[in-house]
Amino acid sequence: MSQVPCYTIINSPDLEVPNEMQLKQDLEKGDTNVKIETLKKVIKLLLNGERYPGLIMTIIRFVLPVQNHTIKKLLLIFWEIVPKTSSDGKLLQEMILVCDAYRKDLQHPNEFLRGSTLRFLCKLKEPELLEPLMPAIRACLDHRHSYVRRNAVLAIFTIYKNFDWLVPDGPELIATFLDTQQDMSCKRNAFLMLLHADQERALNYLASCIDQVQSFGDILQLVIVELIYKVCHANPAERSRFIRCIYNLLNSSSNAVRYESAGTLITLSLAPTAIKAAAGCYIELIVKESDNNVKLIVLDRLIAMKENENMEKVMQDLVMDVLRVLAAPDIEVRRKTLALAMDLVYSRNINEMVQVLQKEVAKTHNVEHEDTGKYRQLLVRTLHTCSIKFPDVASNVIPVLVEFLSDTNELAAVDVLIFIREAIQKFPALRALIIKHLIEAFPQIKSSKIHRAAVWILGEYVEGAQILEVIAAIQQTLGEIPMVDAEQRRLAGDQTEEQLQQQQQQGSAAGGDASNATSTTHTNTNSSNKVTSDGTYATQSAYSLAPVAKKEKRPPLRQYLMDGDFFIGAALSATLTKLALRYAELQPDARTQNRLTTQVMLIMSSILHLGKSGFPTKPITYDDSDRIMICLRTLSERTPEAVAVFMHDCRDALGKMLDAQHEEDQRMQKEKQRAAAKVQPDSPVLFAQLSNGRDNQLGENVFESSLNQALAGTKNAQLSDMSSPNNKLNKVTQLTGFSDPVYAEAYVNVNQYDIVLDVLIVNQTNDTLQNCTLELATLGDLKLVERPHPVVLAPHDFCNIKANVKVSSTENGIIFGNIVYDTALNTNVVVLNTIHIDIMDYIIPASCTDTEFRQMWQDFEWENKVTVNTSFTDLHEYLKHLLKSTNMKCLTPEKALSGQCGFMAANMYAKSIFGENALANLSIEKPVDDPDSKVTGHIRIRAKSQGMALSLGDKISSSQKQSVQAA
Repeated sequence: MSQVPCYTIINSPDLEVPNEMQLKQDLEKGDTNVKIETLKKVIKLLLNGERYPGLIMTIIRFVLPVQNHTIKKLLLIFWEIVPKTSSDGKLLQEMILVCDAYRKDLQHPNEFLRGSTLRFLCKLKEPELLEPLMPAIRACLDHRHSYVRRNAVLAIFTIYKNFDWLVPDGPELIATFLDTQQDMSCKRNAFLMLLHADQERALNYLASCIDQVQSFGDILQLVIVELIYKVCHANPAERSRFIRCIYNLLNSSSNAVRYESAGTLITLSLAPTAIKAAAGCYIELIVKESDNNVKLIVLDRLIAMKENENMEKVMQDLVMDVLRVLAAPDIEVRRKTLALAMDLVYSRNINEMVQVLQKEVAKTHNVEHEDTGKYRQLLVRTLHTCSIKFPDVASNVIPVLVEFLSDTNELAAVDVLIFIREAIQKFPALRALIIKHLIEAFPQIKSSKIHRAAVWILGEYVEGAQILEVIAAIQQTLGEIPMVDAEQRRLAGDQTEEQLQQQQQQGSAAGGDASNATSTTHTNTNSSNKVTSDGTYATQSAYSLAPVAKKEKRPPLRQYLMDGDFFIGAALSATLTKLALRYAELQPDARTQNRLTTQVMLIMSSILHLGKSGFPTKPITYDDSDRIMICLRTLSERTPEAVAVFMHDCRDALGKMLDAQHEEDQRMQKEKQRAAAKVQPDSPVLFAQLSNGRDNQLGENVFESSLNQALAGTKNAQLSDMSSPNNKLNKVTQLTGFSDPVYAEAYVNVNQYDIVLDVLIVNQTNDTLQNCTLELATLGDLKLVERPHPVVLAPHDFCNIKANVKVSSTENGIIFGNIVYDTALNTNVVVLNTIHIDIMDYIIPASCTDTEFRQMWQDFEWENKVTVNTSFTDLHEYLKHLLKSTNMKCLTPEKALSGQCGFMAANMYAKSIFGENALANLSIEKPVDDPDSKVTGHIRIRAKSQGMALSLGDKISSSQKQSVQAA
């Protein structure tokens, strides 16, 4: 089968090899159904390597004359795969009879038979068979049915391509045919032939009907786009002649044509109008197309356009059009859209963009969807970046974002506070506005984490008269002081100050309703002592009221403390200390100073007393207790060192951290810019044959590059690497020994979602091996797509067998199996070595924020702890080795890792192509005074799936063993 041209592959399960006489008898004397089943069996046997030369004449005599359509279909497959030549390479005499039968089929009145026969003739490679059929094929060009005509064009095209002397006037014949046709499928096939066989005629036809291209069918329009690209690429002078046609095709009714036309337009012209038209076409496609995969593919094309410096300037005016894509519900589409818009936006249209984003923020309120929280977070981060990049819009953004603080979605609220913290530090002019909105939103915050950060910001940046406002807001959200007394009264059922205030507010709002409610409450309380006629109702009402009174709603800060979260109490104490110290600097009156300080110290001591009282669900921790005591001592003693820490050092530390983040962002930006290619006036001329494929300039042939990319398997593979013979040799795995009767080796080509095994099998014996079968099995999340077909190997012959394996997750997989073959005496088996699939082919470095890392570390349930066992004596060298061997990215900044202290801790992160996350925490040490001592410690890996955590741990362990052996 490997030596015969074959187009049809039919997978067949294990079947018994029948007697040739039995097959002949069924084909001769069986009815139509028996003949059909026997013919199917013969086809499968031929595909499995069997040879039945005696059956050809039987089929010609008894099966070929049958007019059944199913038999006609099966015969087309049979004549395609059956050997048509003798051992000396000459055509079999019987094939002349077959040729005559197909000449009759080409003149058959049934259009299906004619069309299917013409399709079959496209697959024939014997000119002796095709020559007598040429008049009949030509006659089919004038058939009344379009199915026959379009297949006749394809048949002439393939025959002209393979044996042009059989139809020397092919292009002229098809050009004449094209002028008279109305059917789009016929015109498309005819135009396709002229495109490949005679471009001049194709161009003349296109020039004659260039104004009608808009009315053509999409299949013909796609071929026209391909022709224009090829012609203009080969001869740039023709651009002006056909570029108007491409502009017109941007308005085609077919999305496929519009996509191809836009891609062709920007390769042919870098004029601003062309770039705008192409980008506008892409945006329209994204907005109108419902398939998310299509949206992402077209978005990638827009992002690729933006990376070209010449196109980026033109695309900056299209930011508002790009933001229309946010109407898509998919979170990944929205993420890419916001990133693209953020890269393109500039000072002229930033205000418009902010307005659109504010409308999007408003739309997310009261919308419950699984991705709404993530989308809000994306919007917050984008607005944050806008404000830092363009400070003029910060004053408009802040009021919108502060509303998120009271949101139940903690993700968006955390990002808002990160933004506020950075804005309040970098823009002193906006501090009063930010503080005002923060104080207003403070009572509505629902999360302890958000309250804690908001308290810190208020304590650090509030000045002047706003100090008293902040303390009042804190007291309002904390409730009655002292808290232990209030809780005791609440437990005893007495009314607390908060309840009295609530009743007064209700009374002022609703007049006499409050007194009625009070009397009703007393009635229920009194009725609890009475027994009604059935003896149940009053008792039930009395008991139902008691727990409601105990679980009455508390102010938010008090509720956190009652739930055992005293970390907020420690943060609150630090803030109150800062406020009291700052107020003391502003207020010259000692009595006023002392009154505020006493008030603040009472709150702190009340928090301490509550923590040890037993009322909260958990007692206060020693750490939080110590922090509150330090705050109390600082206020009472006022030592200069402690006051300096509270007044200045905290803000300085935040400034240094933000500066370090800014430097890191700038460094990342420079690295990206460094990768961008810049063409200088004295740059050398690029030749496609010598190009390494990385130069994405106008002169590159996109058809060639897409073909090379398909060969490379992945986008990151460089063409120079593909052409290197060493690249393939590195991936060859030996499966059997050199002394085995059958030698086998496999080239493992890993693509994104599947693995292609190209197995070379060599027969090293002097016998013919029948039914030589490669049997494979997999372990892990690998799945064999189809079983390889058996082959027949002559003595010392060889063949290549390909097998496809699908990959569904990032996990170390194993492929194992054996080769089974039959000789004249018995059946033999050769066991193959295992093929290990490396997890590193699917893992790529990625980055995330510290908050996201902590959240994922908390959520992921699978952990794998690997002990460090290495010959490395330098901490930094070991980290570099680990990052290289695991494809992970170090999230810990370089400055935090610099220096030699004998200890190192670093966080690492990577993502798989299947969307799985992998986290790792490195904790290593070595004695500083002993330079020759080895690095010790451990690596903790966390992932959502067990396979990912184990596979990554195995990879680290194996890389450590290799480094130890190398040493």
